[in-house]
Amino acid sequence: MKRRIVQFLAIFGIDGYYPGFLNVGIYQGTFKRYCTPVLNCYACPGALMACPVGSLQHCAITNASFPYYVLGFFAAIGMIVGRMACGWLCPFGLFQDLLYKVKATKLTMPRWMAHFKYVVLVGLAVVITNVFQEPWFSKLCPDGLLIGGIPFSFLSVDIRAQIKEMFWIKLGILVLFCALFVTMKRPFCRTSCPMGTIYSYFNNWSLLQITVDQKACTRCNRCRKACPMDIAIWENHQSVDCIRCLECTRCTVDSTTTFLGAAVPGREERPEPAGSGAG
Repeated sequence: MKRRIVQFLAIFGIDGYYPGFLNVGIYQGTFKRYCTPVLNCYACPGALMACPVGSLQHCAITNASFPYYVLGFFAAIGMIVGRMACGWLCPFGLFQDLLYKVKATKLTMPRWMAHFKYVVLVGLAVVITNVFQEPWFSKLCPDGLLIGGIPFSFLSVDIRAQIKEMFWIKLGILVLFCALFVTMKRPFCRTSCPMGTIYSYFNNWSLLQITVDQKACTRCNRCRKACPMDIAIWENHQSVDCIRCLECTRCTVDSTTTFLGAAVPGREERPEPAGSGAG
């Protein structure tokens, strides 16, 4: 519940420019010079800050300078908490979490699909963007359509009149992902988000870590059931897919450690060994 409250509050902090919805415009004030710590469309009427992936693509297109600020921003967050921003602050991550609660047949995403995120980051967000001099990840991003394109098309007759083929292509991508969100745990985060892919690099050595008491763990996989990224934390407590949501620490065999060395144990009783168990 605590994480869910933080996720909802984050929306108001990230997309809290309500005059944008009333005046059908995009905020261009001081805050727009800075990046959000999560994926968020620059063109959302409520967006107060810039999208880091959009900023990264802008640097690739203009070749004005090496993106020190953007990459440094990623690194500063990643070195402290790894992918925690994905688990606690990302509005699109919350959208996926909520749709997964819809009653439907649940599927397990094949692990090989997780490698596609590297193709999206390097191929689409960097190489193709640089070659064609257009921000192709932003052009296809379903989050951009959800919080930018769709609101503007509803709010403005003039914008609706300018809708072209790309809008419908993005809508098709969004609908496809929404169907996946209902049946799989966070498929966009696991296969397509460049931000999460960059943050994932820091999971191995971020100051915040999750530890597992392997001797006490019974491999019941309660941690995997609770995990929005479908991870069994006892298999790899530094998984690149771990978004540090801390849901797994409900089990007492899991805990979090910080650079101060303090451990915060799980919040529930450890299950009795019954043949197979969890961390």
